[in-house]
Amino acid sequence: MKAFLTVIGTDKVGIIAAVSTLLAANGVNIEDISQTIMQGTFTMVMAVDLSGAKTDFSALKSALNACADELGVEISLRHSDIFNAMHKI
Repeated sequence: MKAFLTVIGTDKVGIIAAVSTLLAANGVNIEDISQTIMQGTFTMVMAVDLSGAKTDFSALKSALNACADELGVEISLRHSDIFNAMHKI
């Protein structure tokens, strides 16, 4: 299963490291990543492959939410079907 993960928040050291470490620990492969600072705000989008994940989608989202709370950022994980459906409308 493919998904997109977004991170938005105040820039600080360790955001990419924390998110990528969490994903690796859960068997999630990062296929593509884009990161930038937009008007002082850290923004990152990752295309991820969940087919080798060691946990289910809901548990992964919970772990990412806990990571977001620690980092003081917003993290969203959405199945790629949501994005594909939006572009068909």
